[in-house]
Amino acid sequence: MRLFIASANQGKIREILAILQDSGVELVSVADQAKLAELSIVIPSDFDVVEDGKTFRENAWLKAQAYANLTGLATIADDSGLEVTALDGFPSVNSNRWFTGTPAERNLALLKLLEEKVDRRARFYSVICFFDPKTSDKQFFEGEIQGQIAKQPRGNKLEGFGYDPIFIPEGQDKTFAELGADFKNTISHRRQALFKLNQYVLSNKRLGQPE
Repeated sequence: MRLFIASANQGKIREILAILQDSGVELVSVADQAKLAELSIVIPSDFDVVEDGKTFRENAWLKAQAYANLTGLATIADDSGLEVTALDGFPSVNSNRWFTGTPAERNLALLKLLEEKVDRRARFYSVICFFDPKTSDKQFFEGEIQGQIAKQPRGNKLEGFGYDPIFIPEGQDKTFAELGADFKNTISHRRQALFKLNQYVLSNKRLGQPE
């Protein structure tokens, strides 16, 4: 099967490609210009999807539907984010939009909000939407990982993106950025959702949502 990755986020594309590299599924993204040309698919440089959904599921569906209709390919879209317990689940679906600035500046801004907080618990949550425009088959697959927020950013920025430098997964004492991409991809929220997606695609049968 051929799947299109509905994202322009290079860090997210890298993770999806790495996690599904041995799945036997052919993956195509906006970065794969040669493959897009071969398939006669043109994605306008200004193509953008307004992510105005109130939930991760709604935003994943908006992206999957938009790219599937544009490319004609079965498409997967991820919407994910960080939810911090002491901030009542903030920033959640607005994880990439609540702060204007670089990812590093955004991490510092979040740490500022937690300065007086004792509770550092947080979770990464991901929803993958699969949509095939030829059959109208639409499925959702979820994943999450619990952890806590570090007191300061830690790790190699080349080994993580987004909130990776400040998120310490449960059972570890290092951030995702310190642990490295290879390790993250074995336990992450996105890995869990993609594993369920891969089972669905390969077995061609519906999977129930996780409890």
